[in-house]
Amino acid sequence: MSSPPSLSPPDSPTAPPPPGGPAERRRPRLLARLTARVRRSALPLASLLLFLALWQLAAAAGTWSETLVPPPAKVWDAFVDVSTTHDGVRGYNGTTLVEHLGISLRRIAFGAGLGIAAGVLLGLLMGTVGPLRSLFEPWITFLRTLPPLAYFSLLVIWLGINEEPKVTLLAVAAFPPVAVSTTTAVAAVPRSLVEAARALGASRRDVVRDVVLPSALPETLTGIRLAVGVAYSSLVAAELVNGLPGIGGMVKDAANYNNTPVVLVGIIAIGVSGLIIDGLLLRLERAAVPWRGRT
Repeated sequence: MSSPPSLSPPDSPTAPPPPGGPAERRRPRLLARLTARVRRSALPLASLLLFLALWQLAAAAGTWSETLVPPPAKVWDAFVDVSTTHDGVRGYNGTTLVEHLGISLRRIAFGAGLGIAAGVLLGLLMGTVGPLRSLFEPWITFLRTLPPLAYFSLLVIWLGINEEPKVTLLAVAAFPPVAVSTTTAVAAVPRSLVEAARALGASRRDVVRDVVLPSALPETLTGIRLAVGVAYSSLVAAELVNGLPGIGGMVKDAANYNNTPVVLVGIIAIGVSGLIIDGLLLRLERAAVPWRGRT
């Protein structure tokens, strides 16, 4: 008589998964992603260290005076001075570096925001109405080729020396890139999509909202990034007159006294903040148009 088959007790531990399961297969991919992230972070850090080393060598060589090429240590000391209160002096001209930068960023946000809004609106109109494009495109091209200093003096004559000419200059500088990119994107929307939407009973407003805007959004966001960059490059010009407090005004005032370390601190602050804002805009672009760049 054969014995009954043995049964494992109900509380026996579960057998481990065989090698090569999902967890084992995920490890190489996670390791590859981690390696890629480390590589992306290491390369910019290595380039920064190389730049600082070359800067220190150029300053130590004595080819130029420290007034022209101060060593990195002096620039760091200037950064600490304009960021804190020292010897009874608060920052630069009574305002710390963060406050200077914050005031300039508010000017950029307001001015560039106005220019971007106007550029998107006019770009939609020019892209959908052919005569409007023929009417306004030469003027936008003319405005796009003008350097900010070419018309800033005129803005000061018209608007005074307070905030109005600064904000207007930044708005005028940010307007053309958005208008051009939006116009091009709207005009490039496939005609078949528009006709298909109309065949399904969509009104003109529905076509613009559901077909034109999603199709033009990637190029419009690229134009917005370019517009913010142009506004940043126009910041010092916008703060040439009565720019203190403001990071561009700080750079201009320090240059008047050959205070090169403070000038470099201001330039670095503008560049770093510009990189951060451009990175945020890039994240916004990826979130708003996740399909871009995918096949």
